[in-house]
Amino acid sequence: MKSYLLSLFALASFTYGFSNTIKPVPVKLSESKVSWKGYKVTGSHRGEIALTFGELVIEDGVLKGGKFLIDMASINCTDLSGDSKGKLEGHLKSEDFFSVEEFPESSMVFTSISGTGSYYDVVADLTIKGNTKSIAFNVTLTKDKAYARLKIDRSEFDVRYGSNSFFENLADRAIYDEFDLDVELTY
Repeated sequence: MKSYLLSLFALASFTYGFSNTIKPVPVKLSESKVSWKGYKVTGSHRGEIALTFGELVIEDGVLKGGKFLIDMASINCTDLSGDSKGKLEGHLKSEDFFSVEEFPESSMVFTSISGTGSYYDVVADLTIKGNTKSIAFNVTLTKDKAYARLKIDRSEFDVRYGSNSFFENLADRAIYDEFDLDVELTY
């Protein structure tokens, strides 16, 4: 009887295993967009950054997971031009901020997802400059796109330049710790 049950289980696993296998859906990198916005006492700057890899795990229209790699060398500023643009981009890539030469990629892996339909609460491990922290955000899923808005506290990832969390008396030279990422993924 035990042998019969094992055989039945094996047959059921073989028969239904293929239809229930969850396959990651690759993100179309050239059609996806990650925009950032950083704030300082005297204003803000915005720009974009590119993904080098991205996949979502979607089963029967339900979001189940996701993994992403971010090309830190692709940081670009879209609200400046000329020398000012180059200077800011170089500074963001320097050791003062994201140390891109030492840490050329950042990553994100979804660790927990709740919700159904088109709206999800997601918890993910975000790694920047070799530091991994858990962050929470919302994802909206449509037939072929996913949208998210994240607020990241850079001080948690050892990005200290101009931060009131680490330096006193910065006055109007202070740069706020939180920055925004607006994500639109096409899959």
